[in-house]
Amino acid sequence: MDALVVRLSQLDTEAAGALRVVAFYDTLMRRRVDLPALARASAGLAECVAGVRLHGTGRAVRFAPNGREALGPLPPARSTVRPVLLDEEEAGTVWLERDAAPRALDDLLLERFAIAVSAALERHGPAQTTMADPALVELVIGPGDEAARARALRLLGFAPGLPVLVAAVRTSLPLDRVGARVCPERQVKTASVGGVGVVLAAAIDPERFPEGARAGIGAADGPTDSWRQAHTALRFTTPLRPVVRHRDLGALALLAEVPPDAARAAPDVAAVGRVAAAPADLETLEAYCAEGSVRRTAERLHMHHSSVARRIDRIGGELGMDLTSPAGATRAGVALALWRLLDG
Repeated sequence: MDALVVRLSQLDTEAAGALRVVAFYDTLMRRRVDLPALARASAGLAECVAGVRLHGTGRAVRFAPNGREALGPLPPARSTVRPVLLDEEEAGTVWLERDAAPRALDDLLLERFAIAVSAALERHGPAQTTMADPALVELVIGPGDEAARARALRLLGFAPGLPVLVAAVRTSLPLDRVGARVCPERQVKTASVGGVGVVLAAAIDPERFPEGARAGIGAADGPTDSWRQAHTALRFTTPLRPVVRHRDLGALALLAEVPPDAARAAPDVAAVGRVAAAPADLETLEAYCAEGSVRRTAERLHMHHSSVARRIDRIGGELGMDLTSPAGATRAGVALALWRLLDG
């Protein structure tokens, strides 16, 4: 390799530099260095600050060319950024922070940097990434024996004895991005099981689910019961209430156990189905059942309260109940929830 570099350097200095970059990272990978060492070495080679961030942890590791950790906030604009791919999923990013324009070999340097980070992640196992083997996740949330569940949790990187929260998610976004967003600072794993996204995490922030996602969050200590609760809570989600925690459902969770045929046969549920044929009426009914007053419903829908009042009266007539009375509002809310459970 060295002899080839010398010969090429006489012909093309850029080609020689490229070979040196490749050899540099090949050496680092053979030495099995960790992520901080890779960032430190990359900074020295690039002669500028270099960084790496994993989506699973959200923490950036940055080093300056002098070998010291780069302090201060991450600059909003980085000169060159590359994704780190692991099993065809983006597990993180690497970048350079130059004040001037990128140099000729920056793209190659970052490509090899990203490959080296991916190799390090594979060596250290799945605990460093967000995406997980669905078979392991199924062992965690399924009804298997506790020994197999404990082993699967260890393989996924969760410390023994600590609680693990479970969320059931439906989203068009990559699950690893969702997991990294709702649990940015602690351990999180995601996988698709039976067509539903599963998020296993040490902590889940309900406010951080991305727009358009639907999520149910379990409350039980054990992953099996927590998954069952999360799946139930997911069925209660609506466009106006896209994230539901099972603990917030209370006795309403019992509605999920009503046989579907019995729910369909209920006249109130059938009436809600007829109202739902008009999307604006369904949205108004859902908002009114959630808010409990005409004025708050009008504020939520950005409408005049008199217009909402007239619409509520008309919808109540179609349902055959007085929505302005406590009994009528409760009756409509239960019927709406049962209809949603059938639809979901």
